[in-house]
Amino acid sequence: MDFSTYKVFFKAVLDGAKRLPPYNNPDYLNYTKLNWSRQRRWLDTGKLDEMLVEKIKAIDKPQTWIVITEPWCGDAAHILPFLYLLSELNPLVKLDIQLRDSDPYLIDRYLTRGGKSVPKLIVRDEAGKDLLVWGPRPAASQELYDRLKAEHADDEELKLQLQWWYNEDKGVSLQQELLEQLP
Repeated sequence: MDFSTYKVFFKAVLDGAKRLPPYNNPDYLNYTKLNWSRQRRWLDTGKLDEMLVEKIKAIDKPQTWIVITEPWCGDAAHILPFLYLLSELNPLVKLDIQLRDSDPYLIDRYLTRGGKSVPKLIVRDEAGKDLLVWGPRPAASQELYDRLKAEHADDEELKLQLQWWYNEDKGVSLQQELLEQLP
């Protein structure tokens, strides 16, 4: 689905039209509401790295940027807006959002340490060859996540620390990694 369709799906989850699991759990639903606000904020205020902008604009062959995600994903609320904004810079870049928990279950081919961590960005050329697989989060936030998990931080502390990290980083780490890794 394109980003507009994803936003419609996301809004339907929030409005109760799609109150399927896990959104029938009030905790998931409340976190999803926060993610809607976070996503909106980055769409409104996110600053794009000029060198990355030039790299995206210079893409001269069609690419499909597949993002595997779900509205409940806190990391995606901070990452997907930047991927969308970047994809809009070049008509040769098509953004295709795939839901992790729905058919065709593309995530099963892109596991992280054996888990279905999202978001995942898969950049493919026009022949369908994977040029880049990135995710589920920038390296520095992954290090923070791994450290907190090793310290047995509870889920609430983990969410708060990652939220703080993303607010301070402002999309810089994601864009730097893309600048270094995009073909």
